[in-house]
Amino acid sequence: MMNRFEGGGNREAKIRYLDADFQILTPGTFVTCAITGRPVLVDELKYWSVARQEAYVDAAASLEAEKRAGALPNQRR
Repeated sequence: MMNRFEGGGNREAKIRYLDADFQILTPGTFVTCAITGRPVLVDELKYWSVARQEAYVDAAASLEAEKRAGALPNQRR
């Protein structure tokens, strides 16, 4: 049995991230988390930045991206 990242359909999707949704520009099974570098299945994608057009594997990675961008209220730059 193959795991979900093997086989012919294993390629990275190109996505346009929108408010509360996303548009698939090039079909694929996953995107890559901008913080961790880990693959995120498109069907399980829940966290992304519209402003930076990047995906995150989980809420912690999304928070880290916001910190790195200096995008949190009361955060010093």
